[in-house]
Amino acid sequence: QVQLVESGGGLVQPGGSLRLSCGASRTIFSINAMGWSRQTPGKQRELVARITNGGSTMYAASVKGRFTISRDNAKNTVYLQMNSLKPEDTAVYYCNADHGGTRDWGQGTQVTVSS
Repeated sequence: QVQLVESGGGLVQPGGSLRLSCGASRTIFSINAMGWSRQTPGKQRELVARITNGGSTMYAASVKGRFTISRDNAKNTVYLQMNSLKPEDTAVYYCNADHGGTRDWGQGTQVTVSS
C-alpha cells in the first residue's frame, strides 16, 4: 500500500492557476502509473490526468491543453499544474497510484474556482 497526501488546493479566480502536489510514502519509481481524478457532489469521480512510470501522459478532453501532470521520482511526488481554470473545474481532486493490480487513493484536496 502507498499512502498519498495531496496539497495545493484552494480558492482561485477564473483564469487563474494552481499547482497540486501528491506526496507518496515510498518511492514512486516502480509504481506503474499515477494520476489525478476529481469529484463533485452527486457525480462520479472522473480521471483528469495520468502519467506512467515511463513518462507517458493522458488527459481528459475537458482539461487537455490547460492541465499538465508531471512526476519527480527523486521527491516521490506527482504534480498537477492547472492553468486557465474555469468554474467547472471546481471539485475535490484526488491523487491515485496504480501498482500490482491495486489502486490507492489520497484524501483529496478542494479546488474552488470562483470570482
